Amino acid sequence: MSWFSIFFNEVFYRPLLNALVYLTGFLPFNDLGLAVILLTVIVRLIIFPLTHRSIKTQNKMKMIEPELKKIKNDVKDREEQARRTMELYRAHGINPLSGILLLFLQLPILIALYLVFRESPHVDPSYLYSFIALPDSVNTVFLGFMDLGQRSILLAALAALSQFAQIKLSQIPTVSSKPHSSKEAPDFGKMFSWQMTYFMPVVIFFVAMRFPAAVSLYWTTLNIFATVHEGIVRNKAKKILTGHVERSDSKNSNPNPESS
Repeated sequence: MSWFSIFFNEVFYRPLLNALVYLTGFLPFNDLGLAVILLTVIVRLIIFPLTHRSIKTQNKMKMIEPELKKIKNDVKDREEQARRTMELYRAHGINPLSGILLLFLQLPILIALYLVFRESPHVDPSYLYSFIALPDSVNTVFLGFMDLGQRSILLAALAALSQFAQIKLSQIPTVSSKPHSSKEAPDFGKMFSWQMTYFMPVVIFFVAMRFPAAVSLYWTTLNIFATVHEGIVRNKAKKILTGHVERSDSKNSNPNPESS
């Protein structure tokens, strides 16, 4: 076993697996479904500061997209273009590298959660800490009819639909400063966004169908949490932007307050 595997197992996989086993034994009726949901929410709350900053950065980047395009169109010199772009980032408090850094910090946790829930119906006791005991019985039937140890078309579909909703909400429409022309080069960003919106949920559905339903429940919970979080951040950003526009309009309509 490589040092990376040992590090991943001891820092991410084993703590989360033991937490799931503990929660399953602690919750009423040893309900695995409730344990999966609760652990997913707990982990999302722990990494909330990271995800919150990442979402805010993404929203700011989308909001200044017209200004970035204007700089790209107006300034042909690459160095001057880069300088003005960085000035724009600083003016809006954006660190363009923060999203990548936060992704690398969150990714191992998300992968570990996925692996934990994939193996959850059949936990290997050798991975448990000495003070964590396997429950005498585990209720793997969620809501009385969905066996989390088996594949579930319903939960796989919910995972795909929640993924679609999360991606759709995270996309912020931007207003083009120029009328559309058929001679313009194709917008690869929009093409990629379209593929992510409609192709990714299909991939999630077929992947979820290959694993126990506990994975689908985890993915659905993850998407619902992310969607609610995204909606809250988006609503606050919209109010701030509306406030700026109203103040700007007020100044423009009354440039000389003393004259009034």
